[in-house]
Amino acid sequence: MTFAAKYGPWALVAGASEGVGAAFAEGIAERGVNVVLVARRQTVLDQVAAGISARTGVETRTLPVDLAKPDAASAVAAGTADLEIGFLVCCAGADPNFEPFLANPIATAEAMVQRNCMVPMQLCHHFAPAMVDRHRGGIVLFGSGAGLAGGPNMVAYGATKAFDMVFAEALWSELHDKGVDVLGLVLGKTDTPALRRLEHTRGLIASEDEAPPDAASVEQVIAEAFDNLTNGPTVMVGDMMRAAAQVLGSMTRNEAVNLMIRAGAAVMGSDN
Repeated sequence: MTFAAKYGPWALVAGASEGVGAAFAEGIAERGVNVVLVARRQTVLDQVAAGISARTGVETRTLPVDLAKPDAASAVAAGTADLEIGFLVCCAGADPNFEPFLANPIATAEAMVQRNCMVPMQLCHHFAPAMVDRHRGGIVLFGSGAGLAGGPNMVAYGATKAFDMVFAEALWSELHDKGVDVLGLVLGKTDTPALRRLEHTRGLIASEDEAPPDAASVEQVIAEAFDNLTNGPTVMVGDMMRAAAQVLGSMTRNEAVNLMIRAGAAVMGSDN
C-alpha cells in the first residue's frame, strides 16, 4: 500500500509554521497527501502552504489556531469537518523560555499543558475513531529528551513531554492492531528556528543564522520519522538521543535527575 493510500487523503500537522512541523508537512505532501497546516500565525502559514503547493502540487488548507487556548481542538475539528484526515501529526509545543518554574506566572505552565497535553489528546480522540473504522491511518506525536527525567528550567515542559511519550505508547498499545500506526518521536537538541532564537538570546550563538552546536538537523529528524512510522510505539531520534536514553535508562531516577541538571547547565548555559 502506498503512503497516500495508507495515510491519505488528508493529513493534519499541528505546529506547521516552521522548523520540524513545516518540514514534516512538506514530506507528507511529497508523498502525495494533502495537508492541513495549523499554527497561530496566518501570514506565516499561508507562506508555508503556498510553498508546499507550488513544489508538490497537493492541496493545502491553513487553520490559524492558538493551540494554547482552551477551544483549540474544537476549532481544529470544525475547520476540518469536511475532510477525511488519515494522518495526524502533533509537533507544536517548544519551550521558548527555559526559565525556572517560579519565574513565570502559573498561566505560562498551564498554557504549556494545554498545548502539549490536552490538545494532542483531544485531537487523537477526535480523529482516531474514523481511522479505526477505515482500518488505516497514522498518528505521530513529537516528544523530547526533556521528558526522560526532570531537570531545571523546563519543569512544565519536561513533564508535558513525559506525558506525550507515555500517551503515544499507550495509544499504540490500543490501536496498532486496528490498522492505525502510532509513533512517539523523542527528539534531542534539534536545529530549529525556536532553538536558534533561544540560544541567541542566551548568548550561546552569535546570531540566529548560526546553527547551534551539536544539534541534529531538521532533515535528519524528518528522515528518521518517515523511516520509522511503523516502528512504534517510541523511537529515539538521532545517535546522540539514543545514547542519552541508554545512559539514563541505566541509572536510578535520582541519578538521572542529577545528570539532567548537569546537562542542562552545560548545553544551555544555565546558571540556575
